[in-house]
Amino acid sequence: MVGQRLIERLHTHPQFEIAYLGASSRSAGKVYAQATRWRLPSKCPVSDMFVQECTPKSYPKNVQLLFSALDSTPAKKIESEAVESGRYVVSNAGAHRMDNQTPLIIPEVNPEHLSLLNNKPGIITNPNCCAIPLALSLAPLQSLGIKAVCVSTYQAVSGAGYPGESSWDMIGNVHPHAGNEEEKLALEPQKILGTTTEPASFPISARCVRVPTADGHLLGVQVLLEEHISPEQASEMFTSYCSRAQSLYSSPTPLFEVYTLRDRPSPRFDCMNGDGMAISIGRIESCAVMTLKYFVLAHNTIRGAAGAAIANAELLVSRNLLS
Repeated sequence: MVGQRLIERLHTHPQFEIAYLGASSRSAGKVYAQATRWRLPSKCPVSDMFVQECTPKSYPKNVQLLFSALDSTPAKKIESEAVESGRYVVSNAGAHRMDNQTPLIIPEVNPEHLSLLNNKPGIITNPNCCAIPLALSLAPLQSLGIKAVCVSTYQAVSGAGYPGESSWDMIGNVHPHAGNEEEKLALEPQKILGTTTEPASFPISARCVRVPTADGHLLGVQVLLEEHISPEQASEMFTSYCSRAQSLYSSPTPLFEVYTLRDRPSPRFDCMNGDGMAISIGRIESCAVMTLKYFVLAHNTIRGAAGAAIANAELLVSRNLLS
């Protein structure tokens, strides 16, 4: 699903051109339409393009950048080999996210972490699909001193890929997340909101479930702050947050859509805000246990995956690391 979202958005992107498609040996040698079925409502723009193997000898010489939507196990080797061949890799996979010398970047929050690459080809990772809206929503509050965070996620089934979750698990049900989502959500925002050498020190407690919605991950967040803040002040901090990626093509304006209606944000109505790249926040209230509580929503395969990877590639272009 992430690979298809990448193709959909790169096809019309003003800075990138799709020059190569890579997959396993099962798909190599087939045209894309034979290798897999297109699952998005748009028309597949590469249906007649041949798929090749994910090896450096298959990469066209003029390809400077590879987008990876691989599973973590094959990504570990394939992405490393691509860098050794002199190319940048922008990865949605989790294989290298927590490596000390691999930047984990949200351009609007921590673009300075790109310095970990020392202006040399390397792997740039985007965070987990729930870590992105969580870290983005915490960034405006950091100046108040974040002491602890509790988060519960309500995640759409598209996050499980295709065919994804069993209908028996999902229809009329809430299904505990089967993967290590809670661990990722506890660690990745700390790396994003810290420095290049030290993660942020506040603990994050996470609980993750899947719900029967197609797209859009909704998070219920409670934050303990050193300084007291009213819901109205918090709302102003979200709306006035100065994004650090305003010049990037995929970074939306406004970055945060803030709602006062009690039934928003909603996956059905709000996950495509900002062409799927905006963060929607609502139900901002004082918390009797922590300091502040709110709901935050992001489109999981766009803002939380493919769109986030493309924004990181745009960051490479903006720093003149790609021509």
